[in-house]
Amino acid sequence: MSSAFPKDFLFATATSAYQVEGAWNEDGKGENMWDRLIHSKPDKIKNQDTADVACDSYHLYKEDVKLVKDAGFDIYRFSISWTRILPNGEITSINQKGINYYHNLIDELLKNDIQPMVTMYHWDLPQKLQDIGGWVNPLIVDYMEDYADLLFQLYGDKVKWWITINEPFRVGEGYEKDRWAPAINSESSKMYNVMHNTLRAHGRIFRLYDEKYRSKQNGKLSLCVDSHHYEGKTKSKEDIDAANRAYQFQLDIFTHPIYSKEGGYPKIVREMVDEISRREGRKRSKLPTFTEDEIQSLKGANDFFSFNHYSTKLCTTKYLPNSNELLRPTGIFYDDMNVKHSDDPQWPSSKLFWLKVVPYGLREILRYIKNTCNNPPVFIAENGYCDDGELDDKERVFYYREYLKEVLNAMNNYQCDVIGYTAFSLLDNFEWSSGYDPKFGIVHVDFNDEKRKRTPKSSYNFLKRLIKNRTIPADQ
Repeated sequence: MSSAFPKDFLFATATSAYQVEGAWNEDGKGENMWDRLIHSKPDKIKNQDTADVACDSYHLYKEDVKLVKDAGFDIYRFSISWTRILPNGEITSINQKGINYYHNLIDELLKNDIQPMVTMYHWDLPQKLQDIGGWVNPLIVDYMEDYADLLFQLYGDKVKWWITINEPFRVGEGYEKDRWAPAINSESSKMYNVMHNTLRAHGRIFRLYDEKYRSKQNGKLSLCVDSHHYEGKTKSKEDIDAANRAYQFQLDIFTHPIYSKEGGYPKIVREMVDEISRREGRKRSKLPTFTEDEIQSLKGANDFFSFNHYSTKLCTTKYLPNSNELLRPTGIFYDDMNVKHSDDPQWPSSKLFWLKVVPYGLREILRYIKNTCNNPPVFIAENGYCDDGELDDKERVFYYREYLKEVLNAMNNYQCDVIGYTAFSLLDNFEWSSGYDPKFGIVHVDFNDEKRKRTPKSSYNFLKRLIKNRTIPADQ
């Protein structure tokens, strides 16, 4: 087995706007739904932390680019703050200072031979659009298309890698769980409507690019999904079926419309949700239906397969078939899936309860993607580990070493077409509802220092050696 990455394999590191930029109300930026959540319900965030300053990348972006450059990364993945360029979410109010910021960041990257990978939407919806229902409102697709059209006009000549929406599954969770913005604790299963609208938006944006920009700009677009690797807790048929349902409801619900011949939602998801909706006494299914035009616009609507992966879960059935529990009309997405997740107690832990270190899971999910999506070119858009912020972060080095070994394993032994890998994150940053408690960065940020001093960790130097030599450094 080759221990070297191909010469054209792309190494990236990543951040997102809300997690690092700060400057939450500077230079004309509007309020987004995370701004609203952390200012109106501070108890929702651990330690009542805010992202008002975060890593101050709005002012320190040149330092960030230098760190990316010095490590040798080919690509820097970052997101654009919708309200920094469109303060109220609509193209009727364009903020030139925000536009200039991203021009400056992109130009700084290109000057240093780093390709920008731009995420259009990484969870920070304009509050003005959330006020009219946000991602539940079908009109959000029109607003998102207008926003994307502006981004292509502004930056498309310089940006060749685009991600439309980051983790649409997690976007949906914010409308059913109260730990993500907009933190709507709902029992009406809005998740289905939200995920449906993210797919509709992605299809529209992909076809917009085809029709107006592709021939001139020649970029690549992708919807960035996320998933654990799922496997049965035991070898029983019941547990294996539960793992399959977990994949169907989290991953295939987004990939089947794009990669299958027939389009639309996976058969098992469609049939299960339709039947549960009928049992709950609903007149229509909780899972919306695509129009024929939408089915066609989504088929093939990815130039590459981007996905985020961190860990693995064991699965078993939550409720027994035909039990009163399964029949109760909760309306909740996770009850519909009927899967109970657990961990192997032998798996090493991280700072966050859900992130266990299970390297083979990355190999197995890459194999799953190959088999279910016709072996698309895969760009791993996030993968990383969180700890307490140690500079000599041995556990993170171990995580990267072992997970990257499994990337090579998938490429060499299973012929998975993996084209790139992203270490998340470049910087310690605002980790959403967990505040600054878990640290994902390969670079330490001193949040007690007004200048937000950055210090590379051992993992930064490990990846620097790996990229330079195209091989995984030996165990230390």
